[in-house]
This record gives sequence, structure tokens and C-alpha cells, in this order.
Amino acid sequence: MYTSNTPGKTGKPGPFGIPRKTLAIVLAVVVIAALVVFLTAFSPFVTVPAGHTGVVTTFGRVEDYTLGEGFHLKSPLKQVVLMDTRTQRASLTMQAFSSDIQQVDVVCSVNYAVERETCQRLYQRVGMNYYANIMEPRILENVKTVFARYTAENLMDARNTLSQQIMELLGPEMAEYGITVTSVAIENVDFTDAFTDAVEQKQVAEQTRLRVETEQAQQTAVEEATAERRIIAANAEAEERAILAEADANVARINADAEKYRGEQQAAANEALAASLTEELIAYYQAQQWNGQLPSVYGGASLPILEMGEVAQPAAEETAASVTEDENG
Repeated sequence: MYTSNTPGKTGKPGPFGIPRKTLAIVLAVVVIAALVVFLTAFSPFVTVPAGHTGVVTTFGRVEDYTLGEGFHLKSPLKQVVLMDTRTQRASLTMQAFSSDIQQVDVVCSVNYAVERETCQRLYQRVGMNYYANIMEPRILENVKTVFARYTAENLMDARNTLSQQIMELLGPEMAEYGITVTSVAIENVDFTDAFTDAVEQKQVAEQTRLRVETEQAQQTAVEEATAERRIIAANAEAEERAILAEADANVARINADAEKYRGEQQAAANEALAASLTEELIAYYQAQQWNGQLPSVYGGASLPILEMGEVAQPAAEETAASVTEDENG
């Protein structure tokens, strides 16, 4: 049988019996891979995505500047570490104790952001694990510190106050590392079942006490109002009696003064009358009062008793006429 020594399509054998063409392909792949690795590790450009800042290092040494968002040219000898500068949220579940040694299960969330201007110092001092290394321990410690200021009963209604006080402690501590704490929230506060039952029983007792006190206060108010009305009525009656008594006294005083005045006036009149009387005036008044008739009997112990009768009547009429003429004259 004839056998040809002409090489086939695989070409001449190369080193280790590998065909030259296959070996060339393998070498090309290796070179390309090495080039990709080189360009990746020592790339002359870098792209910083949105919400990130590039920390530049040269053989591990952190430079004093950073790269903002976008495309940047750089030395192949420099490396760029991307740090997230967007607002981030961390939520922690922990246990704390109140001032009266009651265990409390707490869920606390913190919103924070790395400052763009100083993130290279944070990377230099702490590294990329800054949250686990510095933030989480400080959050845990500050939450426990603040909760220990309050009794368990007061913690139930003080979430906003607790959040504010934790913020006041945590903010300055994180600012030293170039981290801004934007907000702190106490999302949940949970107590043991025994404590919760005790609080419920206390609330029921307190509500009962308040209800009883309210009822007693209402009854007392009614009694006080009734007593006050009685006092007002009694005072009004006494005042009315006093007014009437004073009025009677005033009337009696006025009457007495009037009577006194009338007596004084009568005395003055009598005195004036007595001073003005003369014998002629008396005779005049007697004549005014005389009816013109003489007495039927006239006499005394030394005089004889005479009956004047009709004989004396003309003389009397003449005397009366004479008096009248004197008045008119």
C-alpha cells in the first residue's frame, strides 16, 4: 500500500507535537488575554458612575484628590477605587435596657452619606468597610445610651425624642470621618410579654381610678353648687331683710323729724298768736263766734235771776248790727 509523506491540512507538527497553526491560535488568545488584563489593571482611562466618587491611589498610596462622575484619563500606574456617595440606609435590630432594667427590642434605621470632598480620607483611615468598622458599633452604643436614660414606661411614647437624641450623639462622631448622618428613626420598640401585661393592667387600673375620681368630682361639684345656691339665697334673704329694716328705720326717722317739725311749727304759731292777741282782738273773735242770742237766764249769787225772754232779743240784734258796722267801717 502506498503512503504519502505530504503534510495534511493540520500543517507541520510544532513543539511537543502540537500543530503550528493550533499553537499560533493558543498564543494569540494568551496575548489578547494578557493585554486585556494589562489594560484593565493599568488602563489609561476610567469611568466613574453616577453617585460615586473615585479615590485615586498610586501603588497603594492615597492621593489628595478625587475623581467626579464621568470619563477620566489617568496614568496606567494609578488605580481608582469607587466609593458610593449616595444617601444610604442602614437598619439594625438590637436589644437595649431601660433605666429600670427592662429589656427592649429595638429596630433603628439610619440614613447617611459619604462626603465627596473628604471620601479619600475615609478610605485612607478606615477603608471600604467603614460602615461595619465604625458606624454600626457607634449606632449600637448610642441607642443603648439613650434608652438607658428613660424608664420602660416613658420609652413607649418617646420615639421622636429618642431619635433626636441619638442623632445628636451619632452625627458629630460620624462627621469626624466625613460621613453625614441625615436622619435617625426608631421604627419599633418592643417589650417583654410580662412587662406589656403589667403596663396594660396598670393602664386599666389608672383608667378606673380616673373614672372614679371624675364621678366623685362631678358629685362634689353638684353638692358644692347646691350649697352655693343655698348660701346665695340665704344671703339674698338676709340682705333683703336688712334693706327693709333700714327702710323702716328711715321712714320712722323721717316721721319723727316731720312730727318734730310740726310741733315746732305749731309752737311757733302759738307763740306768734299769743304775742298778737289783744283784748280788742279777743272781743272781736268772741263777737265772731256769737250767734246773736242772749242767755235766757243771767245772774249770780248777788244778782237776781232774770228771764230776758223776747224783750232782750231786739237789743241783741242791735248789738250784732253794731259790730258788723264796725267791721265794715
